[in-house]
Amino acid sequence: METINTKIGIFILNYNGVNWLKQTLPNLIKYSSETEIIIIDNNSSDNSTKYLKTQFPSIELRINKQNYGFAKGYNQILLEESRFKYFIIMNNDVKVSRNWIQPLLKKIKNNDIGIVQPKIKSLKKPNYFDYAGAAGGYIDLLGIPFCRGRILNKIESDTGQYDDDTNIFWASGACFMIKAKLFKELNGFDEIFFMHQEEIDLCWRSKNLNQKSYYVGESTVYHFGGGTLEYNSPKKIYYNHRNNLLLLIKNLDSRFIFIILFRILLDYMLIIAYILSGIFYLKNALSILKAHGSFLLLLPKILKSRKPIKSELIYKGSVIFDYYIRRKKTFSTLKQF
Repeated sequence: METINTKIGIFILNYNGVNWLKQTLPNLIKYSSETEIIIIDNNSSDNSTKYLKTQFPSIELRINKQNYGFAKGYNQILLEESRFKYFIIMNNDVKVSRNWIQPLLKKIKNNDIGIVQPKIKSLKKPNYFDYAGAAGGYIDLLGIPFCRGRILNKIESDTGQYDDDTNIFWASGACFMIKAKLFKELNGFDEIFFMHQEEIDLCWRSKNLNQKSYYVGESTVYHFGGGTLEYNSPKKIYYNHRNNLLLLIKNLDSRFIFIILFRILLDYMLIIAYILSGIFYLKNALSILKAHGSFLLLLPKILKSRKPIKSELIYKGSVIFDYYIRRKKTFSTLKQF
């Protein structure tokens, strides 16, 4: 068994998540005894900090002055952290399992691997993969994120079909391990994203430093999902649509930059679909319109940071076309990359 020691720091960003901490921390402490756990609180207004100080006084608590979101919330702490060789970044609604760290540590010790992700299953339906990470992430030619184990909203049950370790395009922000040196060389998460898809950007940028992202099937964690924002939240829709456009503009090879126009067209088709679906979906349509407005305002800034990056492992098809036209609804049925 791989020795862990205290070279690994587990960092959990928390915002008004005291109920999740009550459910997940005891399990994390039980199965992560040789690591150090650090809670980063994004200025919660519930009693998260009081609970941690009274119930877990030995856990290190770092409190940000305000809610900085996911990207800056982590950067504020991790970019100044010098004690650890490896960082584990984990959501507060993730439950770990026995011996979950050892396989990740063994894999990340490879010189050309900088980021590793465990198998992420659903805490609500433990026999199924989790929406946010499943068995590792990819994007298609239109920039649509998907996973081994989850295409659009179709989530597969785990039957061992994705137990093999494999090179992936992105690791889920719900739970991944990264070399501390690499995180700092990348200057952490790009704070323009605030929250959502910043982990895809981080993994994409790591490719320019010849560092791969890997999925490790021997390690398993369970994610509730929507612990801070519900999946159908208008705010979540806003950040996902805005940030996906920012992600593509920033990183996509110039040969494929025309794809942005198709993505915007798809967004407007979705807006029309929301409007036709009735008054309850108008907030979703408005969220996408707001996302486009914010994208245009941020466009000059993101263009300055544009640095096209290697596009290996981008699926050269469209998962939307495959799903609705070709009826390919599982990862294993997609054509090879």
